[in-house]
Amino acid sequence: MRRLAVALAAALVALAGCTSSGAPEDAGAGLDTGVQDVDTALQSCPEQTGDPVTAADALPPLTFDCIGGGTLDLTRAPGVPTVINVWGSWCGPCREELPIVQQLADAAGDQVQVLGLVSTDTLTAADSFAADAGVTYPNAFDQQGDLLSEEGLRGAPYTFFVSADGALTYTQSGAVDSLEEFEQLVADHLGVTL
Repeated sequence: MRRLAVALAAALVALAGCTSSGAPEDAGAGLDTGVQDVDTALQSCPEQTGDPVTAADALPPLTFDCIGGGTLDLTRAPGVPTVINVWGSWCGPCREELPIVQQLADAAGDQVQVLGLVSTDTLTAADSFAADAGVTYPNAFDQQGDLLSEEGLRGAPYTFFVSADGALTYTQSGAVDSLEEFEQLVADHLGVTL
């Protein structure tokens, strides 16, 4: 009986290190939560002064520090149509998608706000990954993957399309392959033609 208990305990320890999302096992381990102290090329998140979100179909009421400064406060309406792309340095498809998200941010101008949300990652890996992809648009840091967990989602990438009043209008699962595809999704789900 003792051997069975030891074997079961060893199996549980081995399984505890596994992740199905591909996220690093030590994601966030030993990190200082002062993400705004990171020397980065990422822009700060815009100040959010909108009304509290009252839409029933909104993202969970979470707040995240932004790597370049500021906060992403999902309890507040963004005031403009918004695209939030969730990614991590551990995510293979994100390597291809991030430059396209940057193209969307460049094309959107003031019509659509484009934000990133780094999920279950380390600051060092995420910032290096963003720099390699040429990303400068604002990115928030979700060290524990709270947003995807609250939405019942695993892995990455996911892209959330949020109306100016904070309503979640669409969730894209998986990578977007081109700027044209992103522009069509923005037109279809946010009513903005870029």
